[in-house]
Amino acid sequence: MKNETLDLLAHEERIRAELLDSFDEELEEEIDDQRLAKLLDNAADQPEISGLDRTLYFKELFRLQRELVKLQDWIATNKKKAVVIFEGRDAAGKGGVIKRVTQRLNPRVCRVVALPAPSEREKSQWYFQRYAPHLPAGGELVLFDRSWYNRAGVERVMGFCTEDEVEEFFRSVADFERMLVRSGITLIKYWFSISDSEQHFRFQMRIHDPLKQWKLSPMDLQSRVRWEAYTKAKESMLERTHIAEAPWWVVEADDKKRARLNCIAHLLSQFPYEEVQRPLTELPPRVHNPDYTREPIAESMYVPRKY
Repeated sequence: MKNETLDLLAHEERIRAELLDSFDEELEEEIDDQRLAKLLDNAADQPEISGLDRTLYFKELFRLQRELVKLQDWIATNKKKAVVIFEGRDAAGKGGVIKRVTQRLNPRVCRVVALPAPSEREKSQWYFQRYAPHLPAGGELVLFDRSWYNRAGVERVMGFCTEDEVEEFFRSVADFERMLVRSGITLIKYWFSISDSEQHFRFQMRIHDPLKQWKLSPMDLQSRVRWEAYTKAKESMLERTHIAEAPWWVVEADDKKRARLNCIAHLLSQFPYEEVQRPLTELPPRVHNPDYTREPIAESMYVPRKY
């Protein structure tokens, strides 16, 4: 009985922490520049992360996001091309990391690609063809929220392709990625590793949280049923597609906050970026024309003032 009580208390504490993390996500969106600047000014250059409390998490997150802005400017100014692939089990936290990478960046420089299931026409194409149009031009950073590695993962496990097609993928993907690298693209591949118990907990949270139920698809449910099949597919994929030109990097993702910080810090380390020096911008004075009159807007055109 005592052990059951302790387990129940531990489970309740996990739920509380998960809800608190959801509130933190809102805080990340709403925090204003002045408070952000104070946090950054007070943060050490390389603080020691021993116990990752919320204050330290925010300080590090904002410091890293400031570096991401520098990286973005360097990529845009120097016409660099970069692709970052995010793969992993369902509920492993890929989307959370992508959100924090893009949160303060210019969508014209950094964009996310998350393709839906292929159409009948796309199924008849060369496998990599549907991904090629989304590759970056000079000055762009593209984040793939799942990628061509669907073939080695969900398509293989769910039987959406044949084993012959999987083998053809393995024969082709290394050459495809080497071509991308030779063309000047920096290609970085992340696998988010999550334990069986942690995925189970996160799925339970999604089931009971009406704001997150949209994240739970029939495919997610099947990923629980076929956990071992996904494990075998992942092991085969990592072994056969880990190449020197584009190696896999594994992110330990049971702790979401640490995973976010570790992944962003590592991503930054993959580029020899420098801060782009720009001249100070001065706001020009507004031109006032004496004959200008601002026309009134009809009251019926305004959004109702409910708040």
